[in-house]
Amino acid sequence: MVKWEPVQVDGQPFTAGVVLIDKPPGITSFGVVRKVRRLLGVKKVGHAGTLDPFASGLLIICAGRGATKNIDLFMQGRKIYQACLQLGMETETQDPEGTITSTTPVPELNQEEIDGCLQRFVGPQLQAPPPFSAAKYRGKPLYYYARKGVMIHKEPKAVEIYSIVCQGYDQVTQRLECEIVCSRGTYIRVLAADIGEQLGYGAYLRTLRRTRSGNFAVEEALACTALDAVDGRKRLLAYMMDIDEALTRCSD
Repeated sequence: MVKWEPVQVDGQPFTAGVVLIDKPPGITSFGVVRKVRRLLGVKKVGHAGTLDPFASGLLIICAGRGATKNIDLFMQGRKIYQACLQLGMETETQDPEGTITSTTPVPELNQEEIDGCLQRFVGPQLQAPPPFSAAKYRGKPLYYYARKGVMIHKEPKAVEIYSIVCQGYDQVTQRLECEIVCSRGTYIRVLAADIGEQLGYGAYLRTLRRTRSGNFAVEEALACTALDAVDGRKRLLAYMMDIDEALTRCSD
């Protein structure tokens, strides 16, 4: 059994705080949590909003009971994502980790067609968690069942897309770059697939980066690689926000 011995901060055991981490692709959100837990010697560590392994960007890490009990507050607020949609292809998981299930030739698209399609998705709407997601069913994530060939379909929930802006479309690679501002609980994978269906050629979410969550931005986050450095603990503590300061930013 692991014996947790919190690090000392100004001569006192670490109690609680919030740190922003810039997660790279290839690691799970819980993988980042484990790194922080190890460096701080604190058992109670969690994240405010999962990023899929292939995704990157802002991850809000709450460390210590005083922070983890407020995780729901840190999950509030609008999210901003940079997304790359691969048009003309669909995958089993709606992202790059799944098997390609269909391909469709995509004719040349003009900006007016693209913008018109994207604007149809702005506003309140219902969205169901995809079968390959971390949403829970009987205590286990949906992807646990999906990987066994059992597709669980949960009831749709209300989400809102505040804006979708096309930042570029490559006619050769058929990749569409977008900035998406949305509410908590929005699955960008599902949105990408819906956009592909609306265009008529299919699509999957090729890359995703979260740049903002509420009043927290990725520009102020610590690179995840710093956690593996020789002085990783020192760097982590340098970026750690006092819980009161972090909660104040939630209410701004």
